[in-house]
Amino acid sequence: MQQLQSFIQTIVTVNENDLQTVLSHFRTKTLSKGQLLLRRGQIANQYYFVNGGALRFFYEEDVPLTAWIVIPNEFFTEISSLGPQRPTRFNIEAVETTELLYISKAEIEALYKQIPAWQEFGRKLWESMAIRMIDEIIRFQTLTTEERYLEFLKKPGFMQHVSVKQLASYLGITPNALSRIRKNLS
Repeated sequence: MQQLQSFIQTIVTVNENDLQTVLSHFRTKTLSKGQLLLRRGQIANQYYFVNGGALRFFYEEDVPLTAWIVIPNEFFTEISSLGPQRPTRFNIEAVETTELLYISKAEIEALYKQIPAWQEFGRKLWESMAIRMIDEIIRFQTLTTEERYLEFLKKPGFMQHVSVKQLASYLGITPNALSRIRKNLS
């Protein structure tokens, strides 16, 4: 819980009693590598904090396409399912043994009403997530694949969590194309 507590405190100022109330609603879940947290067609009902490990959001066409990757110290949910309570289009899979802290949608919403700092936390968190998503879209549309790969190299610890195949999928290229890019950069 210490990582989550520190994460919350970097986003908002919250008194100790309110912080402990919030933390008391979180539970722990551990996933093995390859285990699904959410399967396509299910409805998301929880928010998660990655305490350790990593997960990927992917959907399957002819080959699995990785759409999003979450790593330690990230707070996430499948918002396109959770908000409207409709079936998700994604599978969310642990790419390595992953420890999550989670809270239900109902609990988080009750805490929003009870603790103003927690409501502020939620607003700031989703604003930063929207910015990240917009940045990802712009990078995908304006940078070359090589430039996008170099951006990933700048993220501390990111490359240790995903396989070359998953990263290639996220970049929208084949593993062979990624190997050529890596070879050209060395």
